[in-house]
Amino acid sequence: MILMRYICFFANIYLSLRCFIDIYMEKNRLFPDYIFESSWEVCNKVGGIYTVLSTRALTLTEKLQDRLIFIGPDCWGEKVNPYFSEDDTLYAEWKTEALKEGLNVKVGRWQIPGEPVAVLVDFQPYFEQKDLIYGQLWNDYQVDSLHAYGDYDEASMFSYAAALVVESFYKHVVGKGKKVIYHGNEWMTGLGVLYVNKHLPEVATVFTTHATSIGRSIAGNNKPLYDYLFAYNGDQMAQELNMQSKHSIEKQTAKYVDCFTTVSDITANECKELLDKPVDFVLPNGFDNSFVPKASTFTKKREEARKRLLDVANALMGTDLDDDTLIVSTSGRYEFRNKGIDVYIEAMNRLLRDSNLKKNVLAFIDVPGWVGDPRQDLLERLESGKKFDTPLEVPEITHWLHNMSHDNVLGMLKYFNMHNNKEDKVKLIFLPCYLTGDDGVINKSYYDIVLGNDLCIYPSYYEPWGYTPLEAVAFKVPCITTDLAGFGLWANQVKGGYSEIEDGVKVIKRTDYNYSEVADAIKDTVAKYSGMTDAQVKKCRSNADKLSKKALWSHFIEYYYEAYDFALRKAEKRMTDLTAKK
Repeated sequence: MILMRYICFFANIYLSLRCFIDIYMEKNRLFPDYIFESSWEVCNKVGGIYTVLSTRALTLTEKLQDRLIFIGPDCWGEKVNPYFSEDDTLYAEWKTEALKEGLNVKVGRWQIPGEPVAVLVDFQPYFEQKDLIYGQLWNDYQVDSLHAYGDYDEASMFSYAAALVVESFYKHVVGKGKKVIYHGNEWMTGLGVLYVNKHLPEVATVFTTHATSIGRSIAGNNKPLYDYLFAYNGDQMAQELNMQSKHSIEKQTAKYVDCFTTVSDITANECKELLDKPVDFVLPNGFDNSFVPKASTFTKKREEARKRLLDVANALMGTDLDDDTLIVSTSGRYEFRNKGIDVYIEAMNRLLRDSNLKKNVLAFIDVPGWVGDPRQDLLERLESGKKFDTPLEVPEITHWLHNMSHDNVLGMLKYFNMHNNKEDKVKLIFLPCYLTGDDGVINKSYYDIVLGNDLCIYPSYYEPWGYTPLEAVAFKVPCITTDLAGFGLWANQVKGGYSEIEDGVKVIKRTDYNYSEVADAIKDTVAKYSGMTDAQVKKCRSNADKLSKKALWSHFIEYYYEAYDFALRKAEKRMTDLTAKK
C-alpha cells in the first residue's frame, strides 16, 4: 500500500512537471510572422501535394490571415484558372514594385477553405538565363544540372522565380526584424530554397520531400527497395537510373536547408539512406474534414453516388446490378506497381473464384490514364434511360484511351480474360480520368463519388504517406492499405498492432516479395466484408470515421509548429553569427 502511494505521488509529480514543460515550451516556441510556401501544385491540381497544402491552409490561415502566402506556377496564362481568383487590390503596391523588377505575377486567392493569398508567377522569362542560374547553383551548392531532362528545367525555373518573389516581398513589405519562413515542397522547389538560403539569411528555410525522387524511381523500375535500402548508394542509383539532376538538387537542398522534413517514418528512413541526411522532423499529413457532408446531406450524396456508379456500370456491361452490390475502388496516380494497381487487379481476379464471396462486386479503378474521349455509345445508353441486356464493345472502360493497345490496366485484364461476363460475380471497370465533375460520364467530383463506395483498396508498394486511404475513412468508407504506406503505419500505431477491417482500416503486411500473399489478403478481406451483417458494417464505418478524426490538421499541425520553431532558431543563430563577424 505504501509502495503504491509512493508510485502515485511520483507519477503525479511527473505529470505536473510534464504539463509545466509543455506549457513553457509552447509559450517560448518561436512562431513566424510570415510564411511563404511554394509548390508546383499551388492552384494547380495534379497530385496529392495539392491535397496536403489545400487542406492544411485553413488551419494556418486562422493564425496568420493574409501573412500566409502560397507561391505557385502561372500555368494557365490567359485561360481561366478554376482554382485561383485574382484580386488587384491585394498587396497592390508590392505587385507594382514586383513588375518594375521584372516579376510577372498574379496576386489573388486560392479557392480552397480559408482562401489564402496566392501568388502565381510567370517563370518562362528565366529560361533565357538558365545556364547562368545553373552555373551559379553549381558554384554555390555543387548541384549537378548537367544531366537534366524532362520536367527538371521547368520546375527549376519556377523555383527560381518563386524565390525572387520571396526576395522582393521581403524587401518591400516584410522588412527587417520579422520572423519569416520559406517552405518548399519536393525537389521542384529546391533551387529556390537554396537561393533564399544564400541571399536572404534572415529567412528560415524548410524543405519537405514527400517522396525521394530516387526512391520512387527505384520502386518504379521494379527494383526491390526495402530489403536492400541499407545497401543502396543514392548517387550510384541516380546515375544508373538517369536521375542525377533531380537527385542532386534534392540531396543538396536537404543538406543546406534550416529544417529538413518528410511525411512519414518510412520515408524518413529512405532519406537517411538515399540522401545521406536524416530528417529533422516527420510532418504527417493531416486532413480537413470541413467539406465532408453531414447527416442527411451525406446520406443523399452517398445514394446519388451509388446510383450513378451502378447506372454507368449497367449501361456499359448490359447488367442489372442493384444497390446490394458491393462497390469497391482504388484510386491515385497511374503508377501501376507503386500504387498496387497490379495486385488490386490480381486480387479481383482471384475473388472471381472465391466461394466465400456473398455479394456481387463492382470494382473500379479511378486512375487518370492517357484519356481520349468519353464513350459516345455509353453516353447514348445513359441518356436513353433504358435498360440493356447486352454489353458494349470493351465493357471494361468508360472512356477511350489514346494508347488502348499498350495500357497496363487493359493489358492485365486481357491477360486474365476479365471481360465482365454477365455470370461473373466480380466485375471491374477502368475509369481513366480525373474526377473533377466534368469528365463526360460520371460528372461528379472525386469527393462526391468516393463516399458511394463500400470499401476502398490501396495496396501500395511505394506510398510515403497515402492520402487516398485517409480521404476514404474521412468519408466513412473502410479501406485496405499496406504497412509500406505512411498512413498504414500510422493506423497500426494508433491500434497498437496490425489494424483490421473491423477497426476501419485493414493494414496488410507488404514486402519486396510477397505480392501473392497481398493479393490473397485483399481477396479474403473483401469476401469477409461481403458477409458482414448490417450492424457489423455500421461498426466498421463508424470506426473508420473515428480514426480519421485523429488525423485532423488540428492535431497534426503541432508537428509543423515545432519545425517552424527549429528553423527560426537556426536563422536567429545564423544572423547572430553574421553580426558577430562584422
